[in-house]
Amino acid sequence: MLNDREVLSTLSMIKNENLDVRTVTLGISLLDCASHDLSRFTDTIYKRITTLARDLVTVCDEVGDRYGIPVVNKRISVSPIAVAAAPFDSRGMVEVAKTLDQAAKDVNVDFIGGFGALVEKGMAKGDLALIDAIPEALDVTHRMCSSINVATTRAGINMDAVALMGRTIKAAAARTADRDGLGCAKLVVFANIPEDVPFMAGAYLGIGEASSVINVGVSGPGVVKKAIDRALQDNPGAHLGELADVIKRTAYKVTRVGEIIGREVARILAVEFGIVDLSLAPTPNVGDSVGEIFQSLGLGAIGVPGSTAALAMLNDAVKKGGAFASSRVGGLSGAFIPVSEDLNIAAAASAGHLCLEKLEAMTAVCSVGLDMVALPGDTTAETLSAIIADEMAIGMINKKTTACRLIPVPGKKAGDRVHFGGLLGEAEIMSVRSNGVSAGFINRGGGIPAPLQALIN
Repeated sequence: MLNDREVLSTLSMIKNENLDVRTVTLGISLLDCASHDLSRFTDTIYKRITTLARDLVTVCDEVGDRYGIPVVNKRISVSPIAVAAAPFDSRGMVEVAKTLDQAAKDVNVDFIGGFGALVEKGMAKGDLALIDAIPEALDVTHRMCSSINVATTRAGINMDAVALMGRTIKAAAARTADRDGLGCAKLVVFANIPEDVPFMAGAYLGIGEASSVINVGVSGPGVVKKAIDRALQDNPGAHLGELADVIKRTAYKVTRVGEIIGREVARILAVEFGIVDLSLAPTPNVGDSVGEIFQSLGLGAIGVPGSTAALAMLNDAVKKGGAFASSRVGGLSGAFIPVSEDLNIAAAASAGHLCLEKLEAMTAVCSVGLDMVALPGDTTAETLSAIIADEMAIGMINKKTTACRLIPVPGKKAGDRVHFGGLLGEAEIMSVRSNGVSAGFINRGGGIPAPLQALIN
């Protein structure tokens, strides 16, 4: 239980330290909408989404106002479209994407996720059609996001899918070249994707989930930084174990806030409450940065020696605090290090403290992966696939979720700046060493077998 002092500190987090409910995401199953008739299918899913999500934004705003806790984003996740829309070709998939986007617009949510496929072991007809549709679908929609799972610890890495996604990312960048490849910012490639992620672009409603469910994503990197700063002000000699405990206690309070909001929204909407995803998700605003936490811990910048150890401690403490606060912790729940979405991380990359290779090393101990990384426009599809394969291997071997959201910016080179706007932020384009020399490996195709740790039955 929280004592009076901790209640007051939670109120201070909301007022002064950028604590918010980053997203309330309504998961909606579309599996029983299946039809061989495209018009019937799109009409049915539009009606399903707009009916269930009709009051989502209003309810979130009312609950947020009642508790004094802002709900920043209201989002929808749906069943994997490659499954729900399996009978259709790529042209049909584009029409489905337009329908999802229109439904999201009509209920006034920020994003809708679930235009995705689970292809870690192979690709069926619907999977191939959906992946083929991704570049056009991301070009002609505004609120729709896509995710493709290409690896799991149990199945290994589908290298054919990895190679295909490299080409798909290049095509999506070309289709949105007038917007600096913005389509790629709404496309993520996963290993071990959870079924209950509330954060975009990876959100979808898993096959094993309820027909409708509320999942909540709570953020608070600014809260964690301020808690560390206060602890060091009171005790300048505090060691890392003591600071880990500060992070853990802070994560506990943040998680409780998220669960209160999520359960109340679910009650009013008469749907099930799912999980709280306690992820330190930054924004491009001062005081809301994961990178600043590293400086509070004593590092000159994120990316310098010691950064991986600091991130491991941070991620572990966040998970422990969240797990103690709620039996419904899920999703990703840890620390995000998206380059363009965090002012401090973007600055560290620009200053040369953080390179692509160091970023990849750090993803071995955080909750996402290579996230919102802007790359030169001439990065080859095979090189993109090789970067994805490396990241998928980290997830597969370590039995953890990881992902890639890579943006090869057409017409730009390393050192140029790119502006995506809004929560997507801006960043300097990172250099890619040895571009174009991985094609032989990627073009072999096939799959990388599951590791020994997959044999747990």
